[in-house]
Amino acid sequence: MQLNPKTIKTLRQKHNWTQQLLADACDVSLRTIQRVEKEGAASKETTMSLCAVFEVRQGELIKLEDAQQMELNEVAKVQKTYLIIALSSIISFGLGVSSVLLFIK
Repeated sequence: MQLNPKTIKTLRQKHNWTQQLLADACDVSLRTIQRVEKEGAASKETTMSLCAVFEVRQGELIKLEDAQQMELNEVAKVQKTYLIIALSSIISFGLGVSSVLLFIK
């Protein structure tokens, strides 16, 4: 599972805990806490332990940047679609007007 490393480190520091103290509280190795704070990589069990120790929901630890980036990508796709529709409409209107003008002459 991908967690937000900054969130984990911030919560740990907020409690004035060392990495070793957090590792002991979660019943995981120091290396596991170091990896979570560096890369955000954690097993489901480690994630659940962190949630229990910090008394937070799992969603608060999940890497939000990825979710926000995915949401921004979706918004960009919708905006591109609207732009294509708008340009198509303008081109169609222009062709229609030019056809009418040519037909009138």
